[in-house]
Amino acid sequence: MSVRTRVELPSDAAETRRVHMAAFPGPEEADLVDALRRDAAAWLPDLSLVAVDERDVVIGHALLTRLAVGDGRALALAPVAVAPEWQRKGVGTLVVRAALDAADAAGEQLVVVLGDPGYYGRFGFGPASRHKVSGPFEVAEGYFQTLPLAAYDGSPHGVCRYPAPFAAV
Repeated sequence: MSVRTRVELPSDAAETRRVHMAAFPGPEEADLVDALRRDAAAWLPDLSLVAVDERDVVIGHALLTRLAVGDGRALALAPVAVAPEWQRKGVGTLVVRAALDAADAAGEQLVVVLGDPGYYGRFGFGPASRHKVSGPFEVAEGYFQTLPLAAYDGSPHGVCRYPAPFAAV
């Protein structure tokens, strides 16, 4: 298996959408990515990472976008998708790790994710309450999580406010 990661290029948009459409039962996540691309306040082009095969075909995607936390800012990890034929082969782990490493290298402080604690815990995510962060909605204990990066100094904290495109999901 020859898979590598790189920053998503504008020319990858259709392939990235194809991956999301194949990975999820409906168009919501693919539509979310498209809407986030149009949101100048949320979109961070260097934090949209793809996994590609040996032919440079997109097979996975992990997206980090800007969100507000209290009176500060952080990153939201969502969505993450892997083409069905590549699932359970380490592609998701590879592309998520690449996105988190890129955020860390960019000097970002904190990443939030809503997802399975068993999966995201392997990257160092833990309950958001540990960092005085809460979500804008109620979810089962442990599913709203944070990951402090190297530049984290105890801030930001407070309630997360996702960019407007997330309201449609």
